[in-house]
Amino acid sequence: MKHTISALVENHFGVLARIAGLFSARGFNIDSLAVGETEDPTVSRMTIVAQGDDRVLDQIIKQLDKLVDVIKVIDLKPGQLIERELVLIKARATSETRSDVMQIVNTFRAKIVDVSPDSLTIEVTGGESKVDAMLELLRPFGILEVVRTGSIAISRKSVLNAHSNDPASKNFKDRRVGARRKTDKEGKEKLRQSGEGRRKLD
Repeated sequence: MKHTISALVENHFGVLARIAGLFSARGFNIDSLAVGETEDPTVSRMTIVAQGDDRVLDQIIKQLDKLVDVIKVIDLKPGQLIERELVLIKARATSETRSDVMQIVNTFRAKIVDVSPDSLTIEVTGGESKVDAMLELLRPFGILEVVRTGSIAISRKSVLNAHSNDPASKNFKDRRVGARRKTDKEGKEKLRQSGEGRRKLD
């Protein structure tokens, strides 16, 4: 079954690799992954589209929620989200077929962003079904390249953010402070042990 997962994460190095690792470890195939800054530049939002068993997905979400870098993670249900994808398509278009290709572009309310003597580069935005349908119609003319951003999604009703008055944000901050205290404590212990080792050698 297809799932669209949205996660707010702390915006720093290594978070993406840890989250992707959880999916691969559980045998989940990630169809697409899009990430970018939110209204808060210290927080990024990830949209993950994956296929897999519902029970396993629940376990992954629980494990993601335990990561110090993850502020909040939710599974966006079908019918309760707005989903879009940006796609660039370079399609073959000769003098004989150019008008037919342009007609398909206009039908899907796409845009031609570049023109060459034997091809057109097309920009289309929409849901997965719209993009797939357009690709299917362009295929007989010859598709030279396709670049897809992957899906981004937002809930129709609920708001997912990292405001300070959000309980999820508070839990995240508590976990982060606790983790840093633990790291500081471990660092001090290592320094103490290292100092004792040097004194013994002296």
